[in-house]
Amino acid sequence: MKNLAVSLSVLFLVLLVGFATFGPMRYGVTETVGPRLQPPSPQHWFGTDHLGRDVFTRVAYGARISILLALAVQTTAIVVALFVGTLAGYGRRWLDTLLMRFTDGMFAFPDILLAILIMGVFRGGDFGLQGKVPKILIDVFPVFAALAVVGWPALARIVRNQVLSLKEQDFVTASRALGASHWHVIGRHILPHLWGLISAIAMVGMAMIILAEGALSFLGIGVPPPWPSWGVMIQEGREWMRSAPHLLIYPSIVLSLTILALNFVGDALRD
Repeated sequence: MKNLAVSLSVLFLVLLVGFATFGPMRYGVTETVGPRLQPPSPQHWFGTDHLGRDVFTRVAYGARISILLALAVQTTAIVVALFVGTLAGYGRRWLDTLLMRFTDGMFAFPDILLAILIMGVFRGGDFGLQGKVPKILIDVFPVFAALAVVGWPALARIVRNQVLSLKEQDFVTASRALGASHWHVIGRHILPHLWGLISAIAMVGMAMIILAEGALSFLGIGVPPPWPSWGVMIQEGREWMRSAPHLLIYPSIVLSLTILALNFVGDALRD
């Protein structure tokens, strides 16, 4: 039963990523394509919203934003966590103490408050990139920065604990006795033993990032309009829950299935 759940999760994620990335979009995300609040039909699979926009197109484009944002945030968090955690676990005691005290300091701030503070710092600026990069990258960067900053400390502590255990293993001691440099030991013996754990944590972490982005957008401080976000669509759909429930149901289902699938795959990798 568990293998079936994992297989279905992988299939769902592949189809979601494939369609969101390469699938043809019949309509623009801000294009008015028909009457307002139309129910699902052969022409508009998920119906239309309160502005006459195609809901299926917006859900698919929202998947593109959520998945790419989660990949970027998780990759950044893993790189920072590997650097900090490996230095802390393998380095001298004073370096371990310094880095872990800094990491503990990050835990002193509630994640949601720290994320809001960071987005407040970056929100509204174009960083001198207006006209040089797509506008969506400028608009989404505050969310990326906020989630990346709050995402690495817990992972860094896990990496540090694993490195502390690995560096006491016989194969590491033997390598050092043969004259291998510290960087050789880290690259050849320490990091390869971390990839399994990192892969499992990354999948679950991506689920949490997608959920956090949805929550922030639901609160109105995440991905700004007119870019479609599952959180924004759920927030808007709540206002039309009685007259047009499809506005709430479809983005909620896709968001829930994505988080569930990522957790199933993460659990399988951890086992």
